[in-house]
Amino acid sequence: MVPLSHYLMLSAVLFALGAAGFLIRRNVITIFMCIELMLNAVNLAFIAFARHLGRPDGQIFVFFVIVVAAAEAAVGLAIIIALFRNRESLSIDDLDSMKL
Repeated sequence: MVPLSHYLMLSAVLFALGAAGFLIRRNVITIFMCIELMLNAVNLAFIAFARHLGRPDGQIFVFFVIVVAAAEAAVGLAIIIALFRNRESLSIDDLDSMKL
């Protein structure tokens, strides 16, 4: 059986990679994927704690996080497509204002 600390370390590494990518990268799609990676890291921690404690609470939270991630993906991709059509670029540097 894998100890809880291994799951939490993996979750922390995934979250750190996502946070670093979010802060360092300049492409909107890459930033979007980093946000999804951070959400999945949190889901892993929730599932690890739920299994460790033997309670379904973590799995219920994961369900809600997945629902929020799906809504974020739909709205985020729509915004990315609209920005690309208007600016013809996905670089954060080119998207410094919300004016068209």
